[in-house]
Amino acid sequence: MTQTDFFKNAKWVGATARNASDFFVLRGHFDAKTGERIALNVLGLGFFKCYINGTCIDPDTFLPLSSDFENSCDPTGEVLSGHRIYVPQFDITPFVHEGDNVIALHFGGGWYTHKCRVFGLPKAIYCITAGERTYVSDESCRIGKGLVDDYTFVQSEQQNYTARCDCFAPDFDDGAWPHATPTEALDTLYCTTDCPTDTLIATLPVKAIGTGAQGGTVYDCGENTTGYPVLTLHAAAGETVEVLFSEGALSNGQLDPTHAHKQRFAVIGDGTTRTVQPEFTWFGFRYFEVVGKALPQCVKVVHANVASASTFDSDNETLNWIYRTFLHTMLCNLHTGHPSDCPHIERRGYTGDGQLTCHAVLSALNAKALYEKWLQDIADCQDTLTGHIQYTAPYIRSGGGPGGWGCAIVEVPYQLYRHYGDAAVLAKYYPNMRRYIDYLEAHSEFGLVTSDKEGEWCLGDWCGPNILYPSKGITSHSQQILVPAAMVNTYFMVKTLQTPCKIARIIGQEQDIAEYKQKAEARKRAIQAAYFNTHDGNFMMNAQGANAFAVDLGLGDHRTYANLVRYYQQVGCYDTGIFGTDVLTRILF
Repeated sequence: MTQTDFFKNAKWVGATARNASDFFVLRGHFDAKTGERIALNVLGLGFFKCYINGTCIDPDTFLPLSSDFENSCDPTGEVLSGHRIYVPQFDITPFVHEGDNVIALHFGGGWYTHKCRVFGLPKAIYCITAGERTYVSDESCRIGKGLVDDYTFVQSEQQNYTARCDCFAPDFDDGAWPHATPTEALDTLYCTTDCPTDTLIATLPVKAIGTGAQGGTVYDCGENTTGYPVLTLHAAAGETVEVLFSEGALSNGQLDPTHAHKQRFAVIGDGTTRTVQPEFTWFGFRYFEVVGKALPQCVKVVHANVASASTFDSDNETLNWIYRTFLHTMLCNLHTGHPSDCPHIERRGYTGDGQLTCHAVLSALNAKALYEKWLQDIADCQDTLTGHIQYTAPYIRSGGGPGGWGCAIVEVPYQLYRHYGDAAVLAKYYPNMRRYIDYLEAHSEFGLVTSDKEGEWCLGDWCGPNILYPSKGITSHSQQILVPAAMVNTYFMVKTLQTPCKIARIIGQEQDIAEYKQKAEARKRAIQAAYFNTHDGNFMMNAQGANAFAVDLGLGDHRTYANLVRYYQQVGCYDTGIFGTDVLTRILF
C-alpha cells in the first residue's frame, strides 16, 4: 500500500538537524465533535509515544514494529528484496473532547537510529480522521526538544525534565517552538499486521536487599525479566537519579558487575514529585540499584503479547522448572515483532537462533502471527542479486554464516506449515528457498560450502562452552570450535535440500525433487570424503558433536554412533555449540 492510503495528504516532518541523542516532540491540533469516532494512523521513527490531550495512549508499547524500514542503507554490494513499514492504527475517541484537541508525538530512537544501521533523522507522520474531516501532519505543526537527551537503544536512556516537562499537555505554550520541516517520504511499502506488539504483561513487586557499590539501594524484583522499573522521582531541580541493572547480585547485596551489560536509566529532576519510566528502551535484569532521590513503585514486565498454547506438569520439579523457564526465556526474547538472540545486549533477530528455536516456540506459544511477520522480514532482507540471506532479520550488520543462519528461509516456513497446516506459506517462500540454494552452490568448493559473503563471517557452529579435551591434546579451557565451519555449513545445505523435497511434494513442485536429492547426495559424499576417519569411525575426533552431525545425515559406519554414545556417557556434559547441541540431543534421544 502507499503512503496516501494511510496518511492522505500528510507530510513526513521532522527537524532540520539534531544532536546525536536529542529526540523531539511534534505538536498539532485537531477538532472533534461529540459522538463521532476519531481514528488515528501514526508513525514516528524510530520508536514513538503518542499523547492526546496530555495522555499517552499506549505507554508501554515500542512502536512501530521493527522492519527493514526504507530503501536508504542496504548492505554493501546487495539490493534487498523489499522494504516495508507497519502503520499503527488507533481509535482515539476515548481521549478526545468537544472542540480543540492536541496531539503530541514524542519520537526517539529504536532500530531506526541504531548505530549499526542508521536510516536517518527522527521523523513523524500522522492522519486523524474525524467524520468526513482529516487533520494531518504538515508545516503547521510545532516541534521542540523532548524529554530524552542521552540515549543508546541497547544500553541506556536519560530523561531531562528541566524546562520541558509539560510539553505534552494541551495548554502548553509551544509558540516559541519552530514549525516542523517537511522531509522526504519513505521509499517503502506501508502495511498493517496482526503481529503482536510489545505491551505491559505484568507488574512485579520489589524489595530492598542491600547497598550498592554506587551508594544507592539495590532492589530485587524476583526474576530475570525484560521491562523497566517505575520510579517516584523526588529529585530537586537539576539533580540526577541513576538506575543501574544486573541479572545477578553478589552475596553482599551489590549488583554483580559481570552481568550488568552497561544498562543504565537516568532522570534529571525539576523539583516536582512525579512518576517516571523509560520511554524508548527496555532492560534485561532482575536486580537494580537506585542512586539518588527516587523510590521504585514496581517493575513492569514488557514483551510481545503472545499467549501460551501449551501446558505441562509432572511430579519432577526440575522438568517443571525447565518448562516454565523456557516459556519465560522465549517470551522475554520476543520484542518489536521478531525473536531475538538476547533481550538486553544485541536484541537482534538472528536467523540462526530464530530458526533453531522456532519449532519449540510454536509448540509452546501461540506465536503464528509473530513468526509470519518475521518470515517476511527474512524474505525482505534477501539479496536480489545473489540470493544471500542475512544473519539477522530485520537486517542489522552482524556475524553469522551460510547454512545455519540462512536456512531460516526454509526452516521457518516449514515449521509454520507443520504446526498450522497452511501450505500457502510454503508456496509463497518457495522461490526464496530456491534462490538461497543457488547461493550455497555458488559458495562451494569440492562439494563443501566454504565461504559466505566476502568480508563477512563464515561460521559453522557457534558458542561452544569452555571445556577440556585432554584426550584430544587440548589441556586448557577453550571456546575454540573444533568442527570445521565447512562441515557444519554443508550439513545445513543438505538439510536445506532435504526439506524442500517435502515442500515440493506438498505444493505440487515434484519436478524439483530429483534435483534436490541428487545435490544432497553429492554433498553428503563430500562430507564423508573430507572428514571421516576410516581408522576409528569418527568425524573430526568425535569432538563437539561432529559424529552427531554425520549420523543425522546417515554418514559414517557402524562405529560412528557407538563412539558418540560412549564418549558422552564418559564426559557427561555438552561440549557443543548452538547447532550441535540441538543435533546431538535429537540423535541421543
